[in-house]
Amino acid sequence: MNISSTGKRQQKEQLYTLFAQAAIALANPHRLELLDLLVQSPRSVDELATEAFMSIANTSQHLQRLKHARLVEDERDGLHIRYRLASPEVANLWLNLRAVGEQHLAEVERALGEYRDHKDDFEKVTPDELRSHLAKGEAILLDVRPTKEYQAGHLPGAISMPIDGLAEHLKELPKDKKIITYCRGPYCVYADQALLVLSSHGWAVARLEEGVAEWQQMGYALEK
Repeated sequence: MNISSTGKRQQKEQLYTLFAQAAIALANPHRLELLDLLVQSPRSVDELATEAFMSIANTSQHLQRLKHARLVEDERDGLHIRYRLASPEVANLWLNLRAVGEQHLAEVERALGEYRDHKDDFEKVTPDELRSHLAKGEAILLDVRPTKEYQAGHLPGAISMPIDGLAEHLKELPKDKKIITYCRGPYCVYADQALLVLSSHGWAVARLEEGVAEWQQMGYALEK
């Protein structure tokens, strides 16, 4: 069968054009950051603009591009419009895109090292090691993300202690247990900043590189 003569060629190209809509929507660093934030929890335009250091107008424009590609959805929440990921597959798409970049772009590791300049200063634990430490009562897991993100979903057994208020709550932590911190995943500095504070006050510390998105991708459940 001659595909072009039957019109099938045009129909096939239309399929790829539709897939390209998602790729075009992703082809912008600001929109990728917005997706990364929405992986943590739904947010309003104002909240996303504040987190991403963008104007509300620019943030809204980027969200409309993501919405047009069906990657995010919106809903009214009182006076605000709140955005969320359209499905868990969108989070997986972001994680897989990131993984490809890590594997094929040497510049990623260099850029991450510059951004997380204390990345290699502390012990790292795997999810299995974390679960073992918690089961034995040997450690405490701190979620140092903003409270809103913790409430949307957190690792089992984690205690919410946002990085902005960590110093005021140190007295609540026992000295005889290792403190393990996590935040938004390997491209987040909050957990590193928490480790610097905790270690300077004498705690044994470690970091979990994975965040809620990586945790779920591995097949583990979250608590809400």
